[in-house]
Order: sequence, then C-alpha cells, then structure tokens
Amino acid sequence: MSHDGLGPRAVMRSVTFLTATVLAVPLLAACGSDDEAGKPLAAQDIATAGRARVADGGTLHWAVDDVPETFNSFQADADAATNRVAQAVLPAMYRLDAAGRPRRDADYLESAKVVDTEPKQVVLYRLDQQAVWSDGREIGAADFAAQWRALSGKDSAYWTARNAGYDRIEKVERGRNDLEVRVTFARPYADWRSLFSPLYPKDVMGTPDAFNDGARRKLKVTAGPFALQKVDRKAKTVTLARNPRWWGRPAKLSEIVLTAVPREDRASALAAGKLDLAEVDPADARRIETAAKGSAGADASAPGAAEGTGAARKSGKSEHSGKADPSEESGTTDDEQQPDDEQQPDEKKTDGDKTDDDKKTDGDQKTDGDKSDGEKKSDDGDSDEESADGKASRAAAAKDASRDLEVRRSLEPAYTQLALNGSEGPLADERVRRAVARALDRKELAKLVLRPLGLPAEPVGSHLALSGQAAYADNSGALGGQDTAEARALLGDAGWVPGGRVDEEKTEKAAGGEGEKSDRGAKSSSSPKAGKKDDSDGDDEGTYIVGEDDKGRRASAGDGKDQRSGHDGRHLAQDGRPWVGRELSQGGMAGAYAPKGTAAPAGSASGVLAKDGKALNLRFVLPSGEGSETLRAVAERISSMLVKVGIRTQITKVSEASYFKDHIASGQYDLALYSWPASAFPATDARPIYAKPVPAADGSLTVEQNYTRVGTDQVDQLFDRAVATLDEDEAQDLLRKADSRIWAAAGSIPLYQRPQLVAARKDLVNAGAFGFGTPVYEDMGFLKKGAVRDAASPSQK
Repeated sequence: MSHDGLGPRAVMRSVTFLTATVLAVPLLAACGSDDEAGKPLAAQDIATAGRARVADGGTLHWAVDDVPETFNSFQADADAATNRVAQAVLPAMYRLDAAGRPRRDADYLESAKVVDTEPKQVVLYRLDQQAVWSDGREIGAADFAAQWRALSGKDSAYWTARNAGYDRIEKVERGRNDLEVRVTFARPYADWRSLFSPLYPKDVMGTPDAFNDGARRKLKVTAGPFALQKVDRKAKTVTLARNPRWWGRPAKLSEIVLTAVPREDRASALAAGKLDLAEVDPADARRIETAAKGSAGADASAPGAAEGTGAARKSGKSEHSGKADPSEESGTTDDEQQPDDEQQPDEKKTDGDKTDDDKKTDGDQKTDGDKSDGEKKSDDGDSDEESADGKASRAAAAKDASRDLEVRRSLEPAYTQLALNGSEGPLADERVRRAVARALDRKELAKLVLRPLGLPAEPVGSHLALSGQAAYADNSGALGGQDTAEARALLGDAGWVPGGRVDEEKTEKAAGGEGEKSDRGAKSSSSPKAGKKDDSDGDDEGTYIVGEDDKGRRASAGDGKDQRSGHDGRHLAQDGRPWVGRELSQGGMAGAYAPKGTAAPAGSASGVLAKDGKALNLRFVLPSGEGSETLRAVAERISSMLVKVGIRTQITKVSEASYFKDHIASGQYDLALYSWPASAFPATDARPIYAKPVPAADGSLTVEQNYTRVGTDQVDQLFDRAVATLDEDEAQDLLRKADSRIWAAAGSIPLYQRPQLVAARKDLVNAGAFGFGTPVYEDMGFLKKGAVRDAASPSQK
C-alpha cells in the first residue's frame, strides 16, 4: 500500500483457491455507498493554530530514525526520512487530507482532470504560473516527461523500486502553453492522481546515472517551502532551510533539523531541549505526561528514565510498577529491524543520555563534556556529595523541561494483521485457515493494544483501506466473527479430530511448521542470527507449545505490549517493502516461553486434534528483542484463543534482523504478525499484496508481496477492473468486493490500527500526530508570546 518498502520476493508455495459458495452472500453485501467509509477513528492531534498566531523564525528539531541513504523516493532504500524531506522540498500534485483522501495541492496545480476517455484517457494538468524550481526554471512538461521515462520500466538502466501507473502512460507532452501538461495513457488508469507526487526535476530523472546516483546524497534543485541545505552524516542531521524562491505562503520556521535519534534516547533528548518533536514509545509518553502534570518524582522525569516502554496515559498503572503494558504498540519497519538501526548514534553522550556511572564521573560540565569516559574516570576529582548534587540538578532541570512537553496521539495510517501461510501444512486447507480466523476475538485484541492508550479500540474491517478512506467498508462479515463452535466444525470437516493417533516421532514438531529437524525450520534454527541471545528475552530459539497444559494456557493470556511503528523508514508497500511491526515494549509475559528443551507437561497429548498421525500444531514465528513485547503479547492472546478450539501453537522467537527476510518473505512460518500501511490508492498499491502467485521461469512461484501465499483469480480480476475504470463509484464497489473475497480466503486477518504517539513542545503548533494527513510544513512553528492555539486537541482532553 502507499507508504514504502521493498522486501524479498518470490518463494515456493501452493495456491489455495477460494470456494465460490462461500462468497455469494458477502459479495452482495460488499456493494454500498460512501457512508460505509465512515470517518477516521481518531483525529489528527497537531495543536492547530492560525498562521497569524505563529511566530516567524525558529528552528524545529525533529527526530527521525536514520539519516536517509538516498533522497530519491523512488529507489529501493528510500525510507521515512527520505519521504519527509521530499514532502518539504519537492512538488506533489496531490497530498492526503486528514481522512487519507487525495487532495489537489493548489501551490503547484491549478487544476487536473480527465479531458478525454476515447480513444484513450488523457489527463490535462494546469500548473500554477508561479511554480518554479529553486534554480529559477519553470516546472513544466519536461519534468513530467523525464519522470515518466525513468519510472516506466522500459529502461532497466534506471534502478527503480516501482513503476506502477507510469507503465500505463503512452506519452507526456506540452499542452497549449508552458503551464499545461497532457498525459495520454495507453491503458485506462483509475489511480492517475497517485502519479507525479513527488515530482523530481529533469536534472534527477533525465538520465540513468542522474537517477541512480545524482539524488542519493544531495538535492541541488528543489521546489517546496523548504530546500535541502545541509546533510551532516557525522552529526546525523539533515537541515532544511526556507526556500527563498517559494511562491506560496512563506514558511514560518527558518529551519527544520531532522536528527537521527534512537527511540530509547528520545525522551532524554526531549527533556534536554535537543528535540522539539519526536515519536515516542508508550512508556516514555507516560513519563512525559506525568512530568507535565507535575505529579512525577524526580526519578520519573529525569534523563535516563526513558528506557523501555510502559503503559500509556489513562492506564492507571504506576510508572514504577515495572510491568509491561500489553496494549502499547509503536511498530517498526523492515528497515528498523536491521542491526544498524538498533545501534546508538556514534556521538558523545549528553547529560540526558548518561548512565548513573557516567554521571558519577562528571566534574565541571564544560571541561568533562569533551573528555572520554576513560579520561573522566582517571581524573575525577568530585566528591560523592558533589556528584549527587549535579545529578539532582540535572534531574530537576529535566523535570522542568518535561513540563513544557506534551504527548499528541492519533492512529497511524497502518494496521497490524495476523498472517496465515497457506503454502503448505494444515493452513493450506482453507477450512483450517477459516477456523483460525473464527477462533479470534478481534475486538479483544484491539482493546489489548489501544484501550490503555486512550485510543479507539475498534478492529479493522478491511484489508484495503482504513475507516474514513474512500474504499473502506467493514467486509469482515464475508468470513464471520468469533464462533468457537463453527471453528471446531470447520476443523472437523477438514479431518482434524480430537484424540486422534499421533505418531511419536512427529510430535516434536508442529505440523506444517517447524521443529529443530524440520526442513522449514532449518534456516531459522541453524542461523547464527536466529541463535543470538537477547538480554530481555533469553534464548531467541526458545519455544513453548501453547495448549499443552492449563498453566501455560493461563500464562498465554497475560499482558504484554507493542512497540512503536515506524518505521520512519516507512516504504511504500507497493514498492515491495511491508511495514513490519517492530512492536513495542518492555517486559515479556510470565510463562510465555519455556527454555529450549523444556519437557512438555505430563498428559499433554490429551485432547489434541490430529490427522494422519500429526498433531495440529502451528508454528507462530515472532521477533525477539526489546521492542517486540507487544507483538508477543498479542500472539500469546491469539494462542490462548486458538487453544479453545483445539489448535496448539509453537511460539518461536527469531532475531529481528532475520524475522522478515528469512521467515516471512521466504515462507518459513505458519502464523506471524506484521503490518501494512494504508493507501489512498488501493487498486494500485494493494494488488501485489493479494495477487495470486504465478510460476517463475525457475519453477518457483513469484509472490510479489503476497507473503501469505493465498491468492485467487477472482481477486486479481477485481483489482484489474478497479484500476481500469474511471467511474469512482464503480471502482469503490469493485474494491469492496475484492476485499470480501480476501476476507473469505482467510489468508490474513486485519486486527487493529496502530497507535501514533508523538511528544512535542507545548508551544509547537501545526505538528504532531498527523494520522493520515500530509504535514503542511510551511504552517509549522512556535506560538507567538501570549498567543493561544485552537480549541483543545485530543492530547488535552
């Protein structure tokens, strides 16, 4: 879907077809009006204020996960920071509003409309007459044409991550004057509004060399309210400055400094005044809010109190309880799970980043700030009393600074799903997949994650859109809600019976899953990465088969939590990168995992569902390490639900670095949790996620982004029809029908929309938790002295 990403592609699998009888009634229900789309479940929380109340000047320090590897959004390694820069410095014909719907950007585009449909579709763009690049050249047809040629897919010398939509264009030409651009399509394209956003200058798109290398480290020519001024990779900052040639409303801020700060360091950086805006994990959000209300002790608000994650505001739990809140999620991306993303920036510790030992070695701050840790230890002349005073002073200052912060919250334009691998094993049978789905209480899972954060706890009802978006409709009725009796009946119909024969030599591994000797598990269990130990999680290769005893079952229903989402390394899913949740937080669940080699409790075989000598065990693969506890908490709750219908799950933890590449993308799992971003253009962006796998030349199957390996011809045909019609109502109906079929196939089960928590200075306005909307960079800024912002935002209620 439209938010980024590129991941591994094809793997072997067998395709499971959807029975037509299942679909007859749901398809009728899929047709409907715009009323079905509803409204976003949570509003933007950006502390809005009119421009007249915003001061001119100032620098906004905004946290990102990494300094971008490239500033070309159409390359495979583009990330969320790449997109953030592009939004601020480059033209976009359309941007998303607060409901996630595309709106014309009047600063660049006076109008855009389909002027012909026969014999071919023609779109006429009328550009703003003031629109110019930073070098003074007018934005025009030459830029549109260069971008089309680069992204059309016809020239393999361009190393592009995607060409969807551009491959349907026949030609791009100048209109009646320099302000008009005519785009003629070889095939009708419903999602034409997705094109040319962002638009790069012909200097970047004109040749393969310029495209591949010219915009990786710099952007010489821009055309937004800001320009790319400086990239300091040593300091891990990207500086955007006002564009003097900008013709729209002038930017209120003088500069925006994007700073790469690891999530675990953001609370201390905020408290120290080094950041003004940052996405944070729930524990840090809670501490910031507590300090802002003046009710926290010095330890709670001190720099360094931000480790881990905890409950969110309104959870009612003490922030010192040490318990992980299972309801917190912050998500990550495929990029965020790479080892480099977990490393600290290579720079000196600030006061807020220091450990207690570091602080005890500090003498005079101006002198010791330039010293290494070893130098500090060797010449430390401070007394214990002086060290304690310094520590207390810093804690008090941090507490005061935290009182000037607040947490703004909304829901990310992304959802977490349960993926069911239909390539082989029990889940190759559609009846078993449907039984898994019917065993789930999705409402309970949404409450587990969202209610403690004070966010609407509604399960997601569509694979293709989220509430408020044009294509949204709750089509989950095509599959049906939780029904234990129906789930058991489906399993029985598939031949899984209680008390059936289980061959002794096969009971150690999950049917269709993995044991240490399983072919499907071999890569995972033998991989050095998979065997890496994590301090918080113990043995990453540890497993526990949920359902083998009542004690384990009760433990599996405990609390845990999810981490932030991220990525800000978010990649367009249409590019191939799924938005895998690095889900949030601290403290695993008691009893959730037994060490590797732990014997199953006595009598565990009783009540086991079996077929052909195999017990019905499903391998549930999860990422290990800090930041994934919420995902694991959700997985434990799911496992406890499956136990009730006779399905056991073997929970297997693998390293975060290998989770997606070596397990999800390559099909080495039965059940898994990961996320997809929502798109304003699902006919284009969602198709590769649900496309029926096709044979490749080497005999394997090309799955595109369909990592569940469940697809049908009918779904493909509905997507093809939706992307080719220029009747918007017809397109929405076709997409809703496709979604009904996807639900009925039970390859993936949407669970909940992901939370978005952003810490900000209280006087920073028009910025925060943006939800669906594209930020309006020129309106961001700090309130004038004595000015107030608009009526109470969600963060103030």
